[in-house]
Amino acid sequence: MTKRAVWFRRDLRLQDNTALAKALEHTKDGDELLLFFHIHPALNESFTARHDYFFQTLASFVEKAEDAGAPVHFITGDTEDAFENLIETAGIDMVYFNRDETGFGYERDKQVEKYVTSLDVDVYHYLDHHIHGADEVKKQDGGFYKVFTPYLKKWKQLPKPAVQKVDDELLKKAAVDERASFKEGESAYADLLEKIEADFGGVGEADAWARLEQFLDADIYDYDERRDFPAVDGTSLMSRYLRTGAISVRSVYHQIHDQVDFRKKTEGVETYISELAWRDFYNMIYHFYPNAHDEEVVEKYQGIPWNNDEDVLERWKEGRTGFPIIDAAMRQLNESGWMHNRLRMAVASFLTKDLLMDWRKGERYFQEKLVDYDPASNIGGWQWAASTGTDPVPYFRVFNPTRQSERFDPHGRFIKEWLPELRDVPKKYIHEPAKMPENEQEKAKCMIGEDYPEPLVDHKRMRERAIQLFKDKS
Repeated sequence: MTKRAVWFRRDLRLQDNTALAKALEHTKDGDELLLFFHIHPALNESFTARHDYFFQTLASFVEKAEDAGAPVHFITGDTEDAFENLIETAGIDMVYFNRDETGFGYERDKQVEKYVTSLDVDVYHYLDHHIHGADEVKKQDGGFYKVFTPYLKKWKQLPKPAVQKVDDELLKKAAVDERASFKEGESAYADLLEKIEADFGGVGEADAWARLEQFLDADIYDYDERRDFPAVDGTSLMSRYLRTGAISVRSVYHQIHDQVDFRKKTEGVETYISELAWRDFYNMIYHFYPNAHDEEVVEKYQGIPWNNDEDVLERWKEGRTGFPIIDAAMRQLNESGWMHNRLRMAVASFLTKDLLMDWRKGERYFQEKLVDYDPASNIGGWQWAASTGTDPVPYFRVFNPTRQSERFDPHGRFIKEWLPELRDVPKKYIHEPAKMPENEQEKAKCMIGEDYPEPLVDHKRMRERAIQLFKDKS
């Protein structure tokens, strides 16, 4: 008899889970299977909105696994101690998991593989979080791409991995329940659930599939036209599910090809598929530039003398800049744990180009607040907006927050949803309320400087300063 353990991390689902499918594929009559999750002590050190959402997703997964007859076990403590306890207590012969390719997870996985192997336990790990891994999409010379357009062309040419079938009956038959031997882990899990403060909608595998089906029914066909308008439901809203692994990106890709009618307009479909490729692209960049979390990818832009005014940073964080579309976006983030993608670009450009603040400060704030926070995509997006990353927006192309507002929220519906103090402001002034005459301010019950702030900066002047800042480093 062989006893296998499957380690779940950010792949919180039973369907189309590579490590689980492979463990079951290797299972023979009489073999046993133990599902587990490791609670690292660091998880108790800081708890943010994304932790709230992640552990709600974990709780949903634990319940689903229980219903499937395959209970999840919890181990806790420093990595090596926790794994040694698991292996010795449960008599584990093999450990399976879906590996990370970047950041903390990448280093942790290497540590676990080395240590567990030293205990004479076999380790099997698989690519699961992306359609194509960091070293799969290569140029003819074997190097990796630094520009997205040729990367996308090559990405589309490669055969796509199949959905991994999980044998539900075998899972139920092989799964063991030894939770009584891991009471410390159970207690640590209960403590984590007690810390959850925010209650987010849209959690877990069932919700992920429901949202995907809704998106593929109609919205995907107009995705290219509607995705930039924050007042409409024009995006897939799948990012949080992909980040927690409540659904597999393979399943998303294949469902598109199975469910979408390609006889209809396909521009929206192709645009959405390119977004899946962007996930892979940024994962690849972070894999090959592991220092991108802390330093600019473009070396000549390292050491830019950013503004360090913390009061300015706080006004950006709180949505009190005097630029309505920026403030509405930041309040959406603070209240919901999510921000529309068009607005992520706008607020990042505003912080780095209008306020001349260090992109790392914005990236860290998103890390704290976003429920769909993905290090590779977030770092890539911030370095793109700051013009310091690979294939970035040119430094002289500075988003005008007022023009962005007029173009993508023309009637101010999104602004008024998140900035109640501007709800009675006429459309004529909604994008620049500071231009309202005093009598209009009185009518709208919105006195500039009291109910809503004056613009924090002059965009035209700050644009010129930002361009000069980059010219000086070029």
